[in-house]
Amino acid sequence: MIRCSALRPRALRLRALRLCTRGTRQTPLALRLAAIAAAISAAPALAGCAAGVDAQTNRPFTTTDGASTVFHSIAIRDMFVLGPDVGAELRPGQSASLFLALVNDGGPDRLTSVAAPGTAASVTIRGGAVNLRPGQAALLTGPVPRLVLHQLQKPLAGGDAVPVTLFFENAGAITLIVPVVPRSDYYVTFSAPPSQTPKAAPRSTGPRPRGSGANPSASPSVTP
Repeated sequence: MIRCSALRPRALRLRALRLCTRGTRQTPLALRLAAIAAAISAAPALAGCAAGVDAQTNRPFTTTDGASTVFHSIAIRDMFVLGPDVGAELRPGQSASLFLALVNDGGPDRLTSVAAPGTAASVTIRGGAVNLRPGQAALLTGPVPRLVLHQLQKPLAGGDAVPVTLFFENAGAITLIVPVVPRSDYYVTFSAPPSQTPKAAPRSTGPRPRGSGANPSASPSVTP
């Protein structure tokens, strides 16, 4: 028997999405969409199971705090940026992973590009544009990221929030404010971008002491 307080709402929701999208050729469209909607809407009830003695209320984020909305019959669910470990920050120039799920309840469409203005110089979709067939779910939920923010333009840490714009071929563009979730607890199962180790610099708590051995006026040497 599985204890209710041990359930991971996001993990169960993503598992339910995967299960209800299997065998879609044999399932009528209306029933398939109902199953997907039920899997997504079940999250608050599952989250309520942890409201007893074992409720974990001291986390920077719960597992249901990803950004969600519906845009032209496309449901955008649990969109978040994976941050570094608790107490650390991603520095400018590094990369970050972006995760979300898309459910298309309308006509054919495609996620063609993504942008994070003011946060990252570019965002890539590994494998190219994401096809959104009617009545289908596109689970860009990892653990290896398909969406990667490159060349961060500012430090990022758990608890931050950044604007991310999704561009669809037919539906158009929509911008969401997306939370940065620290890589802890359930989120340790998600991966940083492949070219980057998950470790990051500790967040600075004050001015750098003098005499630390670094010369701020010196230029870095170039080794051929």
